[in-house]
Amino acid sequence: MVPGWTATRTAGGSVVELRKTPERPVPLAARVGALDWHASGTLLDTQGWMTTGMLLTPPECGSLAGLYAQESPFRSRIVMARHGFGRGEYKYFAYPLPDVVAALRAALYPPLAAIANRWQEAMCLAHRFPATHADYLAQCHAAGQHRPTPLLLQYGPGDYNCLHQDLYGEHVFPLQVAILLSRPGRDFSGGEFVLTEQRPRMQSRAEVVPLGQGDAVVFAVHHRPVQGTRGIYRVNLRHGVSRVRSGRRHTVGIIFHDAK
Repeated sequence: MVPGWTATRTAGGSVVELRKTPERPVPLAARVGALDWHASGTLLDTQGWMTTGMLLTPPECGSLAGLYAQESPFRSRIVMARHGFGRGEYKYFAYPLPDVVAALRAALYPPLAAIANRWQEAMCLAHRFPATHADYLAQCHAAGQHRPTPLLLQYGPGDYNCLHQDLYGEHVFPLQVAILLSRPGRDFSGGEFVLTEQRPRMQSRAEVVPLGQGDAVVFAVHHRPVQGTRGIYRVNLRHGVSRVRSGRRHTVGIIFHDAK
């Protein structure tokens, strides 16, 4: 038998059909572990964001985006225009999280916690983040932050997301992840992921981050340390999405701290 192919046979053993055996996707933990976290940490240090390349497969992206039409996976729905957040809408997942979302949270947290702790030390902040996401969630829950924050966002023509920061309580993990689930140029146009950085006594700097389907962007939630001529200082970051010109755009957001 040809490796990677499955045969359908008659009762007499003759082959009547050959079908390529579906390949199993690499487990998410292995995909995350295979990323170059040394280079990623350098990028996060120098610019406050980095991209992973394709982290989710197209079928995984389609399955996650398809959840938006359902009600049971979510705890709440937010229509942005009602709150002055922009246009479009999003839903916060409920516990238990979908398997892919829970796996992403658990796998991404440890390497990001190492970077976050380095940032905490550089900014002379006393708090240190534990090695596992389960231990970090225990800290959040002990402080009354029980509500899950991973979310699924949906944009249509004319929709956009104003620049903002995802701060939900006393405990804030300083890095978060967004993964584009739709295909730019095919499912939608426009809708670029945008970051701005405000340095003390300087004008804001904007970054437009190019993403393909399944690509993840890791970025600072609030502030990050920057080395200046007189030592380290903090810069403030916000993120958003530019106006979608056509089609429909879905994104999953992986936030590591829970909300009050």
